[in-house]
Parts: sequence; structure tokens; C-alpha cells
Amino acid sequence: MAIHPVVDIAPSILAADFAALGQAVRSVEPAGVRLIHVDVMDGHFVPNISIGVPVVASLRKATRLDLDVHLMIENPELYVGAFAQAGANWITVHQEATAHLNRVLALIREQGCRAGVAINPATPVSTLDEVLAEVDLVLVMSVNPGFGGQSFWRGAERKIAELRERRARGGLQFRIEVDGGITADTIAPVVRSGADILVAGTSVFHKQDPLAAVRELQRLAGEALLQRA
Repeated sequence: MAIHPVVDIAPSILAADFAALGQAVRSVEPAGVRLIHVDVMDGHFVPNISIGVPVVASLRKATRLDLDVHLMIENPELYVGAFAQAGANWITVHQEATAHLNRVLALIREQGCRAGVAINPATPVSTLDEVLAEVDLVLVMSVNPGFGGQSFWRGAERKIAELRERRARGGLQFRIEVDGGITADTIAPVVRSGADILVAGTSVFHKQDPLAAVRELQRLAGEALLQRA
């Protein structure tokens, strides 16, 4: 039996119109989404700069949905408190971005947020073995982070399955999130592999009707969930 019987679609505002982020979030709320994914990039850890604490604070005023804040930044421990105070509900840091991962995860929880850890395509799942009992979320990057609209990396399916097996074997409860290249064409194998949360940016906010796009992804995810062994 799956630990998490519902697959969440988490629309990513990285692909939305930054001049109307509140409107973008409200446009997908009727689909029953529970998380809005917020990509924070510093131009050092990844080759792009996106948004920071003030935008998260503004989003917090615009929605009651959980803000799933993904810190693609160096030295994330310096900023966890600020993002928590701005209204983040989930904060995810990269295994590759800090030398003291367990300390950062503890800090996130001390701030009252759910703690997540992300791994890039070239990072093995085994590097997380010592912290899996300490996280609420593991984010598998299915593209090299930094830019939206990239093609899905199929090797992510194996890593998702590995995490699902480790979760079952250890009796753990962390959720498995996948970010990068999630479309109507890639969603089924990702869900069948074990994903619980799917981040979707361009496949939602670059569509003429973002609400209909989310609902279609939810439908496809639900069908794939029924096929999960």
C-alpha cells in the first residue's frame, strides 16, 4: 500500500508572469492544489537569479496555500530564518549546497517549517542515507537546476524508485517530490516510480488556461497512481 495515496501537483511560479503572481496563484486554486512551488536562485549555486524573501512575503499575503520554497542557493543556513518568517511552509535545501546538511535540516524544523532536501541529477540517492529519517520531503531534480522549460531526465525514475524502496524499508514518511520537465507526456512513469508531489511550471503557467492544465495533470497523475504496484 502506498504511504501517500494522493499525488499533488505543485504549480511553480517560476513560469508565471512575475507582474501578476498573486493572480497566477489564484487562477489554479480552484483545482484544489495544496502547494505552490517557489524557486529561489542566487546566480551562484545555479546559473540564474530568480526571487527572494520579499516575493515570498508577498505571496504569503496573496494565498493560504502552502508555500513550498526550494532554495537553490549557496549557504542556505544563512537564509532559512528569513524565508520561514516570510511565510514559507516547506523549505528545501540542496545536499550539494551545504557541508552541514543535518544541521540545516534541524534549523528548518526549529523555524516551524517542514524540512526538505534536494539532489541534482548527478548526485546519488545514497548521499542522503544519513538524513532520510530527518526529512519531510526529498526533491529529485529531473533537470539540471537553473532554468524552466527543460526536458525531463529519464534517470530520475530510477532515483525515485530507490527512494521509495528506502522509505518502505525504513518505515519512513517523507514525501518524494520531482521537479523538472513534468508534462502530460512524462507524468505517468514518474508517478508509477513513486513520486508524491510533481512540480509543474511551464506545463501550467505557459498554457492558455492554467486551471485546465492543472486539472489535466491531476487526472493523469490519478490514473498513474492506480497503476503503481
